[in-house]
Amino acid sequence: MPRWEDSFAWDGRALTTLRPVVLDVGAAGKGYLVDLVGGLLHDAGVHEFVIDASGDIVNAGGPPIRVGLEHPLDPTVAIGVVALGDGSLCASASNRRAWGEGLHHILDATTGLPTGGVIATWAMASTGLVADGLATALFFAEPARLAEHFDFDFVRMFADGRVERSTHLDGELFV
Repeated sequence: MPRWEDSFAWDGRALTTLRPVVLDVGAAGKGYLVDLVGGLLHDAGVHEFVIDASGDIVNAGGPPIRVGLEHPLDPTVAIGVVALGDGSLCASASNRRAWGEGLHHILDATTGLPTGGVIATWAMASTGLVADGLATALFFAEPARLAEHFDFDFVRMFADGRVERSTHLDGELFV
């Protein structure tokens, strides 16, 4: 494992990589990152933009965009389409970052094993941080319980093919 000092240079303002690196910000980190980038754009006077960070999207200032919801078992097929206005859409699925049959990155802390009942989630909220955190939480918690604390819309797909959605979701499902 390379040492931090051998991989990065910090000059007090900018972090520069000195060799190829992989940054995995996990759970809500990528959602927070798109929020930070959106904040930089806003501060620079850019008020209409879309940031797509491979499953975590922020849309600001422009018209709603239509986003396809990739089928977790067949990435050539969409299970539906949602309209994303000002806000964020974050997705999580068990087919991403997988290293074998039934082995993936979404682990149940109570068992130490990968989750199995829910295989994909999509959450729409006002910020990427919240949407990303909720996309992960939807693998473990009932949406009604999460709605006690957060304002969001969602879609989640189960291993048996069932799909569940929030009542006021602006979109359509094909399954």
